[in-house]
Amino acid sequence: MIDGKRVLIIMPAWNEADGVADVVKEVHTTLPGVDVLVVDDGSADNTSAVARDAGATVLTLPYNLGVGGAMRAGYRYAHDRGYDVAIQVDADGQHDPRNVPELLERLGRSDLVIGARFAGTGEYETRGPRKWAMLVLAFWLSRMAKSKLTDVTSGFRACNRDLIDVFAHWYPVEYLGDTVESTIAVVRAGYRIEQVPVAMRPRATGTPSQSPWKATLYLGRIGMILLLALSRRSALGPARKGR
Repeated sequence: MIDGKRVLIIMPAWNEADGVADVVKEVHTTLPGVDVLVVDDGSADNTSAVARDAGATVLTLPYNLGVGGAMRAGYRYAHDRGYDVAIQVDADGQHDPRNVPELLERLGRSDLVIGARFAGTGEYETRGPRKWAMLVLAFWLSRMAKSKLTDVTSGFRACNRDLIDVFAHWYPVEYLGDTVESTIAVVRAGYRIEQVPVAMRPRATGTPSQSPWKATLYLGRIGMILLLALSRRSALGPARKGR
């Protein structure tokens, strides 16, 4: 419990056996009042065993679904057990759990709070096509949400019980759908969204993909997802009143 609310950290993990234990232990040390759920997304290593030994509850998926599928399973777990807040934290150590209290504080007036890398805190940078895609997304989503959003692809995000209920039954599983399309759907349904500046840390494990070809492909996918999400009928019903 934090401030009277049951908080669940959802940590999607795919072949993160080398570092997930340290991340789980850091969360427990920094945030002793929260529960940690590691969703093992069909790992080929012993991610599940390592996370469980570190003190996390573990859901093991039979095969790899991607971050969206893992998060949907996590939201379903949070929904079924009556959590008030769910917070996505990466298993590679990039997200600092010391930022969680500020995300929780902002949930007092918003439904979804994003930990933003490009909001004046830290030294995280992108270049080339990836940077252009971020700028385009930031422009359009900020206009739609009537709130400044600089990092809609961030996986460091917190949501309240209303959105836990929504995401437990609907959450995009396509590449980048878990961040971009879900954010667009939340905005179009009238839910309140804002961001908190955070500093992103270096990966504790794993290697990011930074080739020019993959960066260009990323830009194309961002454009397609944006167009599809804007042209589709809203996947969510209207935001609930009286929250």
